[in-house]
Amino acid sequence: MIRHVLLVKFKPSCNEADLEEIREEFESMTERVDGVQAVEWGENDSPEGKNQGFTHVVVMTFSDEDARQCYLFHPEHDALKEVFVPHIEDIIVVDYTFS
Repeated sequence: MIRHVLLVKFKPSCNEADLEEIREEFESMTERVDGVQAVEWGENDSPEGKNQGFTHVVVMTFSDEDARQCYLFHPEHDALKEVFVPHIEDIIVVDYTFS
């Protein structure tokens, strides 16, 4: 399985309604793209103060490499990016394989 981790810093203009729409888009990927097994959405609440302005985390779990590749080039991923990308100030993306 593969985890796809996004650390996100949203633009100051991004409001709660925007965040809710983005969250819903991400969470619906399990129903819209085969091989997307799970999506987690969270807001930073670490007391350490080391988040460097990154406020949100999205963790997606793919069943395998084929599923990740399918997602990356899927029209539903493109639709998600249309809603998500305009609100991003900065992002870090890390993937890793686990069993």
